Amino acid sequence: MVSQARLHDAFGEIIYAVAIADGLIQEEELKLIDEKLAQFSWGEDAKWSFNWERKKETQLKEAYLKALDTLKENGPTKSYYDLINILEEVAKVSDGFEKKEGRVISIFNKSLKSHFLEFLDENGLVKED
Repeated sequence: MVSQARLHDAFGEIIYAVAIADGLIQEEELKLIDEKLAQFSWGEDAKWSFNWERKKETQLKEAYLKALDTLKENGPTKSYYDLINILEEVAKVSDGFEKKEGRVISIFNKSLKSHFLEFLDENGLVKED
């Protein structure tokens, strides 16, 4: 399990990756991100990370892979549900559910689910039929 600070940094990284997927972070997205992250105890850490990636102009793939690796290492947590909801809202806020942003979210979801199911199977935690 990773530190909570690193986990929350990863939240900011994946939010950044989704926001930048269409090539530009719009003002509507920034406003929504501020509003949504203010609702969570981990929001300030995620916002700092988001801003750091934005300042560095990190490439989508780099931010995405860093976040995914951290979340896989951490394992499942209830906070992922809140994170996915934020990602979906970011994708919807400007001109509807943007194709590229939606694709990043979809691949992210599938990658996490696949990893966690594989972990359960490898550790004999899947019920046999």
